[in-house]
Amino acid sequence: MKSLIVVAHGSRRDESNDEVRRLTEALRAKARREFPSVRCAFLDLVAPSIPDGIDASVREGATHITVLPYFLSAGRHVAMDIPNEVSEKQRQYPQVNIRIAPYLGAAAGITDLLLSQVR
Repeated sequence: MKSLIVVAHGSRRDESNDEVRRLTEALRAKARREFPSVRCAFLDLVAPSIPDGIDASVREGATHITVLPYFLSAGRHVAMDIPNEVSEKQRQYPQVNIRIAPYLGAAAGITDLLLSQVR
């Protein structure tokens, strides 16, 4: 079974975290055939953490987990923190294929998306 984990920074502002949760729900509805399990996780301040999200996916029976960094640029979180947390979990679950998808800002269609926002 495939699982998708959307990873955001996490905020002291509940409304910001709720936005990520709503996005996750929308992805779950659209991607349920490809990813029967879709959840979100946060780096700081908010639960669940990335390790908790991966643990939950494994408990559900995931054999393939895709971690999607919901970030616009490749700062420290994208370049170091997320890969470090995923590496630890990959060692814990060698039978599970855990991969990190390109971060949002690296998406090929990001320029078109940005232009559509300002038009």
